[in-house]
Amino acid sequence: MIQLLFMMIATEVAMVAVLLFKTPLRKLVIMGLDRLKRGRGPLMVKSVAGTLFVVLFSSVYSMVKIKNRGFEDGGSVNPTDQVLVAKHLLEATLMGAVLFLALMMDRLHHYIRELQVRRKTIEVVKKQTRGAEDRKVEEIKAMVEETAKLRAELKHLESEFQSKTKEVDVSEANVIALKKQSEGLLLEYDRLLGENQNLRCHLQSLDRGLSRSISKKNM
Repeated sequence: MIQLLFMMIATEVAMVAVLLFKTPLRKLVIMGLDRLKRGRGPLMVKSVAGTLFVVLFSSVYSMVKIKNRGFEDGGSVNPTDQVLVAKHLLEATLMGAVLFLALMMDRLHHYIRELQVRRKTIEVVKKQTRGAEDRKVEEIKAMVEETAKLRAELKHLESEFQSKTKEVDVSEANVIALKKQSEGLLLEYDRLLGENQNLRCHLQSLDRGLSRSISKKNM
């Protein structure tokens, strides 16, 4: 019994040490504990722990009973009872250590699994955050490119507007020049029209004079 308890303690201490440090063996131990906690494993572990607890309680009860019997016999415990008390004390200590180490293994396994789950969750969140940041960067790049295109189009439109404005200015200048030219031509036309009218009047007066002179000669 004692040798078996020592072997169990040594095994549990080794497993606890493996769980405490990140080594390739820790993955194997964690996988083994995962399988142990599936199916009928928890029931078996609870049965063994319950048996050890009952035996532990029995050993403590035996020690108390032996000591009470010694007190009833006059306050002295014979060597045989002392050996039995030491044996029960050793067994109780070893069983308590087995139960404590088993509880420590269970908690370590639970915390390691929880830590792994949280790390995976953090990695997923980081990936999602990186993806969102990448999308934002791409959107910003697209907006910058679109802004550059709009600026180029704006510059092109400004240049076209300036050229059209120059053409309009030239056209207005031509219109003004043509208007002045047309005004000069109208003035010249009016002058020529007046001269033509004067010539007609002069010719009419000459015709009248000639007609009068011809009529006088005929008389």
